[in-house]
Amino acid sequence: MFRFGVQLRSLRLPVRKALQVASELGARGVEIDLRHEIAPRELSQTGVRQFRKLLDDLNLKVCAATYPTRRGYYDSEDLDRRILATKEAIDCAYKLGAPVLTNHIGRVPAEETDPNFTLLRDVMSEIGRYAHQQGVFMTAKTGPESAQDLNRLLDVLPDGLLGVEFDPGALIVNGFSARESLEALIKHVRHVRAKDGVRDLAIGRGIEVELGRGSADFPMLLAILDDAGYNGFLTVVRENPQSPRAEIEQSLEYLRQLVPHAD
Repeated sequence: MFRFGVQLRSLRLPVRKALQVASELGARGVEIDLRHEIAPRELSQTGVRQFRKLLDDLNLKVCAATYPTRRGYYDSEDLDRRILATKEAIDCAYKLGAPVLTNHIGRVPAEETDPNFTLLRDVMSEIGRYAHQQGVFMTAKTGPESAQDLNRLLDVLPDGLLGVEFDPGALIVNGFSARESLEALIKHVRHVRAKDGVRDLAIGRGIEVELGRGSADFPMLLAILDDAGYNGFLTVVRENPQSPRAEIEQSLEYLRQLVPHAD
């Protein structure tokens, strides 16, 4: 059974207020940014207990944590520090009850003989193994590269060490088919962002739009996910909302119409 979540950043509110609004809108999960909303190094054990109690009081859980880095994991500049910070974010995600930590891992090089491909493979293997030991899945966001390119990396990693956060809106914005990408990556999907997009021919690039108003065929995507046994969260994300609460509410209502018996 699908469950609905909300990315807190999309609400453009302080964290505590955003949690309250997410609960009022009927979400059951929230995505937390561990770089801009909660800093792992600044979260004490008391802070963890207080935060989890607040979640319980609001009938919420952390459905995903994200840790955006400025560079991908094949960029050798400051790489050791980036790996350490990601591991700290994994620790924090576990303490907050998040099942996945997600990030843009960096564009997958075209050739497996490329030294950057080898470096990316080794780093993701290290991070993925650490996350597995902590009880968290490390997941790669979709969008910048094709599903085929991402699959080439997944195929050379030990099974289950790296999952996928499926983002149909980001794929469409980058010129890829959301349906074909999901079919190619379905066995690796650990989290789904409910986000939409269109290709704007007039400006020559893709743009994010409100859920249900873009090119993503959500009834078809949800059917594929359901057939594969995915029973996780569909987390509503709006990158550039004009009216954050209203747009998140509209997106949740759209999903409820498609999945009337969701939790």
